[in-house]
Amino acid sequence: MTGASRGALAAARERLDALTDNTAVDAAGLAEDLAAVTALLDREIPLRRTLTDPAQPGEAKAGLVQRLLAGQVGGETVELVSGMVRSRWSVARDLVDAVEELASLADLIAAERSGALDDVEDELFRTARIIAGSTELRAALSDRAASGEAKGELVRRLLGGKADPVTVRLVARLVTHPRGRSLEAGLDALSKLAAARRGRMVAVVRTAVPLSDEQKQRLGGVLAKLYGRQVHLNLDVDPEVLGGISVRVGDEVIDGTVASRLSEASRRLAG
Repeated sequence: MTGASRGALAAARERLDALTDNTAVDAAGLAEDLAAVTALLDREIPLRRTLTDPAQPGEAKAGLVQRLLAGQVGGETVELVSGMVRSRWSVARDLVDAVEELASLADLIAAERSGALDDVEDELFRTARIIAGSTELRAALSDRAASGEAKGELVRRLLGGKADPVTVRLVARLVTHPRGRSLEAGLDALSKLAAARRGRMVAVVRTAVPLSDEQKQRLGGVLAKLYGRQVHLNLDVDPEVLGGISVRVGDEVIDGTVASRLSEASRRLAG
């Protein structure tokens, strides 16, 4: 997001944090309600255009939200979305993206409350690796001809009883309503959102063999000093790296693998 939308999203996040500071608020229920609003706005293009029309007064747009959603979702959801439509958005779709992000954040807050946020981070990463490693599973979860309900049920069968309920809900929601994203992009976005909730960056670490606990602690310390904040390590054992280590933090790659050095040597020889 850029411009006005970025500021509007930041304000919405602050309102969500303030609301969920009250532990009496059901964060998981709030997530489900916000997901339902996301689906509504994604489906009803004229509605989201009206709710982001800068020519319309903010209070008029908030009143429309209250009339539409009252009795359909909880009061906290109505309050949050009413506040969001009072803000200015650069493009109408940004509002839908923001409501969807709040739904995911509300679920992550539920995980944080139960002490499961670290588990959810790791499970999202492992789920991405499982899907990437199975052509059949990826095809089934990405099949446009299959119903969202069928794909969601497949996720629940795959992860149910093996992963935290928050992980199951997040992944099921992604495959049910991908909104034009690939599974990889959607899971990566969820992983980054989970890491940001803990105030951490995520480093994807590829090695030929598993790292020892001492090596993981040492690498985490080096990266924390390099980036000035705590870095969560997602570890991926990949024999194709041959040796050494590859670390990706966001768009930056620190590659010290034998495979990369051999590739670079080959390029120089060819040149």
